[in-house]
Amino acid sequence: AIKPQVVDGCSLCPILTSWLSACLSGTIWLQQILILIEAKGDLTATKDENNVTRVPWIEVIGGEKKFLLEPSPRLRMTHLPYSLLPAGLKQKKGKVIYVARNPKDVLVSFYHFHDYGVFLETPKDFNDFYEKFMDGQVFGSSWFEHIKAYHTHRDEMNFLYITYEEMIQDLRSVVKRICAFLEKDLTDLEIDNVVEHSRFDSMRHNNKANYRTVSDQILNHKKGTFLRKGSVGDWKNHFTVAQSEHFDKVFKEEMKDIPLFFSWDITPKK
Repeated sequence: AIKPQVVDGCSLCPILTSWLSACLSGTIWLQQILILIEAKGDLTATKDENNVTRVPWIEVIGGEKKFLLEPSPRLRMTHLPYSLLPAGLKQKKGKVIYVARNPKDVLVSFYHFHDYGVFLETPKDFNDFYEKFMDGQVFGSSWFEHIKAYHTHRDEMNFLYITYEEMIQDLRSVVKRICAFLEKDLTDLEIDNVVEHSRFDSMRHNNKANYRTVSDQILNHKKGTFLRKGSVGDWKNHFTVAQSEHFDKVFKEEMKDIPLFFSWDITPKK
């Protein structure tokens, strides 16, 4: 994996960080947006390699050499908890974009992802997975601890917080916020193109962005897809009333000192 001191030496290194992945919090979606912002909305400029190669994960072994050879800005993704984030980012030697999603939908998406991800244990059933998620006994550990740590330490970083639900409801506004944060001056037409090529349906049909080319040894493409629904509120199709009430109680207690609010069900903006 990339050593913290490698990041310490770079002057500008936008890093994407989220809870888990595109189906869970929007990491893969944000990956596409950042690539298109760099390309000023020109989709043809992104056709030469897959997104996962163009913007790799910090925690993947073997990425250090590529990182050192790349010019700034270097784009990276991560699910690392704040405690393991490269030290340079905590000293504002880079820019961090944190994309969050309402945790009920995160839980449901992660449940389905376990059937799709070969490297993950197949859940016994939804009820069993619910209990494990609530106890933090899943890959990536506790959702609550992850988001609370980043929020608590946000002032130590060049930090932008966005949500999956905002992206669903008004993608163009989110793209403009990201451009302003990264000091990217795009025309209205270029922003329109970023938005168009970052829409869920567009990405589902783009093999450079939808992870269809990832090895079957990692993802079982016969059992699912990275881009599953792209909606808000799917948790209602899975949670029992008792589970929803229990989740609300835990959420209220865990997040009592964290002034973050989530949309649990919305209608996408036309």
